[in-house]
Amino acid sequence: MPEAASAAAVRATIGDSEFDRDTAVTPRAPGVYDLDLSAGWTIINAVNGGYLLAVLGRALGDALPHPDPFIISAHYLTATRPGPAVVRTETVRTGRTLSTGQASLFQYDDEGHEVERIRVLASYGDLDTLPDDVRTSAEPPAIPPMDQCFGPEDGPAPVDGSSAIADRLMLKLDPATLGWALGQPSGRGEMRAWFGLADGRDADPLSLLLAVDALPPTAFELGLKGWVPTVELTAHVRCRPAPGPLRVSITTRNLAGGFLEEDAEVWDSADRLVAQSRQLARVRLG
Repeated sequence: MPEAASAAAVRATIGDSEFDRDTAVTPRAPGVYDLDLSAGWTIINAVNGGYLLAVLGRALGDALPHPDPFIISAHYLTATRPGPAVVRTETVRTGRTLSTGQASLFQYDDEGHEVERIRVLASYGDLDTLPDDVRTSAEPPAIPPMDQCFGPEDGPAPVDGSSAIADRLMLKLDPATLGWALGQPSGRGEMRAWFGLADGRDADPLSLLLAVDALPPTAFELGLKGWVPTVELTAHVRCRPAPGPLRVSITTRNLAGGFLEEDAEVWDSADRLVAQSRQLARVRLG
């Protein structure tokens, strides 16, 4: 990945990164934002759901009086394409510690009709005001050191246009969850990886919304192939991440009726659980 390697040598910062530019929204009127969805965050021409969640999260962060997403729940209604889009937001409630809003992303179809792509409901607060008290039985995932894990650059050459998002991520997958890439899926429905942005930008609450949906689908380790579109995704941001790479662990325990759930945990370099999510996704059987 020559472009990513060159960018990483300079090391982007929060607010001055390709991720920030590609999630930027421009206010047109109160609660209405114009944007251009980059093709750089696609997989086989499908815009990544975590990237879209971050775009809507940025618009809501501008519209609401609190700065940080605490909870954001998205329903993916129709397939989103790269290109122009509009986000419309509405403030539902404003309180002293939390504010709640909703947002929808719209595009035009081939006949010129406006189509709603995603609708979200979110609660925002200020992560810097949360107490330090932590009582948990959760433990960071056991992932081998980064130099013992493997990224897209270690595999065969991808099909042109199939993995643009891979050039924008630093992704190193746990070999124990890579059986699918060798034609030997484990059947366990697990995916674990070191995660970051390829240009070196540190994580923040907004990029955590990308992290929960940026790994290959657990369906691959269940022996399934093809696109696994998200139907609904709810993410919880628990604290502001420390600088350094993240560790992401995703598990699926149940596939039934052509749908599976993915439960994600995101851990920072200080061994703190900084984000969690659950999504329901559709799979193609047979």
